[in-house]
Amino acid sequence: MKYKTLDFKNIKTWSVKGRRDLVRINNLFTPGKDSVPEWKSPDFEDVVLKIKEARKNGHPVIFSMGAHVIKNRLSRYLIEMMKNGTITHIAGNGATSIHDFELAYNGGTSEDVPTAIEDGSFGMWEETGKWMNEAINKGAELGMGYGESLAVYIDQHPELFPYKDDCVLYQAYKLGVPATYHIALGTDIIHQHPDCRMGAIGAASGVDFKRYCESVSRLGGGVFLNFGSGVIGPEVFLKALSISRNLGYDVYKITTANFDLIDLGDYKKKLSYDDVNYYYRPRKNIVNRPVSRGGTGYHFCADHKVSIPNLYERTKK
Repeated sequence: MKYKTLDFKNIKTWSVKGRRDLVRINNLFTPGKDSVPEWKSPDFEDVVLKIKEARKNGHPVIFSMGAHVIKNRLSRYLIEMMKNGTITHIAGNGATSIHDFELAYNGGTSEDVPTAIEDGSFGMWEETGKWMNEAINKGAELGMGYGESLAVYIDQHPELFPYKDDCVLYQAYKLGVPATYHIALGTDIIHQHPDCRMGAIGAASGVDFKRYCESVSRLGGGVFLNFGSGVIGPEVFLKALSISRNLGYDVYKITTANFDLIDLGDYKKKLSYDDVNYYYRPRKNIVNRPVSRGGTGYHFCADHKVSIPNLYERTKK
């Protein structure tokens, strides 16, 4: 049987210039300048102590996230936590890298999707699609990871990226902190572009997965944090954890914490298949299953604009 495919060569793209962005570089939250919202949680204090203990003893603190961390204008907090040694690994999905990349060159990101989807202009931004795919295609040829490919491209074209100082993946690269991106093919706007090579994206993201697994293999005594990633982050973590244990690494005494807007109530009790919360991946793959033989898992119901500034403030000393 011969299956048909759609030809992308006639897809129309538009320049990002003049686009209305919901997030701008000039309104990013700034550590030490913007006030930190009050937030009291005994469990959070426990996590803070575990982070400090982990870093004192040279164990990793992995920060996994969904795109809304960037869209909530919190990039500078992540950069400062990498600079002060709190975060040792950054991980995200494809959308996370796209918003970060757009802020670096455009000073703005997050288009108005409800109106753009009506005429097929959603995601069809010339600079984003062309430059990101160019970076990934070239990086894959050289055996680079996805995050590394984008950072190297920014480093090689500084004139195109006037806001790179606020780019998480670029600053991670300059600081020597792994920034890995775990891609589901067909989910990101750069996959809509004629320049997209799915093989290159898969190869580069595959390198990132192995780098991520290396960090997870050293997670014994460390801390894994997940902010707002509902599917990719939890699934990638569980596979990396299984690989690490399969290879004989002692990754059992760990602390895991999930931060999201959903209230799980008693997140440690056993749930039946009839309970919708059973199917919430972070609960199983981050909070419960990884610590079944040691360690502690936590879940926090809080806005990123509250939890992340508090995380920075409590761990910076």
